Amino acid sequence: MYPNWILRRAYLTPHRTGLTFENESWTFEQIKQISIKRTYQLAGLGINHRQRIAVLGPSKPSLIFIMYACMHLQCEMVMLNRKLSKSELQYQIEDSQVEMVLVEDEDAHLLPANTNHLLFSKILESAEEAVEISEEWPSNQTTTIMYTSGTTGFPKGVRQTVENHQSSAVSSVLNIGLSHDDVWLCAVPLFHISGFSILVRSLLYGNEVKLYQKFDQDGAVRDISEGSVTHMSVVAVILGRILQGLEEKQLKASPRFKVMLPGGGPVPVNYLERAHKLGLAVCQTYGMTETSSQTATLSNADALRKIGSVGKPLFFNQIKILDATSPRTEGEILIRGPHVTPGYIGRFAERSSTINGWLHTGDIGYFDEEGYLYVVDRRSDLIISGGENVYPAEVENVLMGHPAVREAGVCGIEHEVWGQVPVAFVVLKHDVTEEELIAFCKEKLAKYKIPKQFYVVQALPRNASNKLMRRKLKELMN
Repeated sequence: MYPNWILRRAYLTPHRTGLTFENESWTFEQIKQISIKRTYQLAGLGINHRQRIAVLGPSKPSLIFIMYACMHLQCEMVMLNRKLSKSELQYQIEDSQVEMVLVEDEDAHLLPANTNHLLFSKILESAEEAVEISEEWPSNQTTTIMYTSGTTGFPKGVRQTVENHQSSAVSSVLNIGLSHDDVWLCAVPLFHISGFSILVRSLLYGNEVKLYQKFDQDGAVRDISEGSVTHMSVVAVILGRILQGLEEKQLKASPRFKVMLPGGGPVPVNYLERAHKLGLAVCQTYGMTETSSQTATLSNADALRKIGSVGKPLFFNQIKILDATSPRTEGEILIRGPHVTPGYIGRFAERSSTINGWLHTGDIGYFDEEGYLYVVDRRSDLIISGGENVYPAEVENVLMGHPAVREAGVCGIEHEVWGQVPVAFVVLKHDVTEEELIAFCKEKLAKYKIPKQFYVVQALPRNASNKLMRRKLKELMN
């Protein structure tokens, strides 16, 4: 059993600021009181202990208080990505078999028709019904469920337990250290593991979260240069914008700012060199939804000495390379530890998340002679666009649903802003315009998953087993 993080933190440091947003702030005691009120209001509307509930909304305090109320009720929270299309959201809602979707009013239009939902405004207006709030949570209790695209084209609902989140947070703090006045700037979505893990760290560490509804370049540059924040999680494209902003304003990172933690793909060498000149400590990380955020991190001291590495496994985590017997031998990256998901839900509920205790990531990497991990290829077919994962199979499935498309192949090409963007190669049954294909994709895919270019080809490259060889698709561009 582990303590209820919200109650325990409010008991330990009730008057310490736990959250700021725009011009408002809340202490941990206030956060507790509001979350308990929301718990009672949800109970008054028929939301019971341990139900599976989906939540959807922008990164605002109102979303945090609703999520904390669900945690008090020990509900399993399905974290819906507000960037998805109605079709994608419908799949997740149906696959997870949630009993209710709790949605911020401004996002209600994102839901598919006939979705069973409660608006935040209705929750705030409802009568309260006192219910028991446990002071302890079982370690194996599922706290969150986040969907990650799968190589089959069907997203998988990944379970993250109390122990998963807590182990991840403890491993992280053993690596980066802790001060009572640390402030984490959160400009990543709360429905992502990167965003939610910041909230978990705040409750466990007793640190303030400065929340942005969305990334604000000028605000981040100001906060980092003035030292009003000490930590920030980013993807490479956001790091690039911060570096640009600091350079344009001829500013440097405040000595009080401790570390920038980029994830979601490799950081360009140029970024690391520029950050070093600006006094901005950058620690590249490696992790995924199945590992409840970071599983390895490169220290800032090694950033330039070990360019391209994602560092060493965090304290409680183990990483090995499948079948590797010596340094620099490439193979699949396997991960083991208390931060690894116990499994999936929905159509993948019967699939084990591990083999003999090890999570098979599908990523290819190697260790050097000093034990530093290098990721050579993040899931060979995976496209990482602005930190978002795009699986070609998912996009191909949508394209082949168009009556004019006989076959489709998707791969990523380099992009100076987003790192990578998807492009599509299609074999047609009859003529169709690019505009028609884009409009079709918009109905079923998030914007970042829509191919930025379409190439009409006579045939797709396939091997003897008729399997699509995506790595050869780029050759068709010439």
